[in-house]
Amino acid sequence: MDKQHAKLPARKVSLTSRVMKWAITIVTIGLVIWSMTGINFSGIKQTAAQITGAILNGLIHPDWSYVYNGSGEDLVSQLWQTLCIAFLGTFISAIISVPFAFWAATRKNKHWAISRSGKVVLTFIRCFPEIVLALMFIKAVGPGSAAGVLALGFHSVGMLAMLFSEAIESLDEGPSEAVVATGGSRWNVAMFATLPDLMPALISNTLYRFDVSVRSASILGIVGAGGIGYPLTIALQYRQWNKVGIILIGIVVMVIAIDWISGAIRKKLV
Repeated sequence: MDKQHAKLPARKVSLTSRVMKWAITIVTIGLVIWSMTGINFSGIKQTAAQITGAILNGLIHPDWSYVYNGSGEDLVSQLWQTLCIAFLGTFISAIISVPFAFWAATRKNKHWAISRSGKVVLTFIRCFPEIVLALMFIKAVGPGSAAGVLALGFHSVGMLAMLFSEAIESLDEGPSEAVVATGGSRWNVAMFATLPDLMPALISNTLYRFDVSVRSASILGIVGAGGIGYPLTIALQYRQWNKVGIILIGIVVMVIAIDWISGAIRKKLV
């Protein structure tokens, strides 16, 4: 018989493996059913179709006069403010995240307790949603763009530092060992070996976080932290569906443009 056409013996599946698969499936289904019981669904309201139709009509017939009128409160100005909040918050967090990343990186710390404590701190930072942080910073610095920048910056540190630390742990140790062999200090290793190799990952992860920050900054205005979220909330409250339509169109265009630009930059870095 030809060896290429010879059938390989069927792999036997142990009873324990089958039991584990069925147990995991049953537990997963049970968790889904249990989670659904905690949702208080009172049904669809009678006005849902009317409101949906009004929003769709606003999307079809947007208020183009709101795009730009020179008042500083128009769509272009608010979208620009949203981009500035996202950019500044991400830029600040990217700088602050670097020392946190070295703290949490396992390969850069001889004692596991040091890196573990860094990971715990970063997890603690990520526990706070941007909306909660925005409300906290509004109490500290007042409503406006500053609260949005601080909220996004604080939250982004937890995510960026974790991504940076994983990138540090996956680096090749060859350049670092070469610097050490020539008598370089830990500072020399960080500046001439680690950071140059790490820079593409830093920039790529920062651009990815900027994409996320743009979306987050679009809704922080709901609580008074600046950006396009505030006029969107006002338009929804007063049922100005034409204005809601043009704001949603503006957000979609802005997010698509940022995704395309950052994606093109990340492809060049890979």
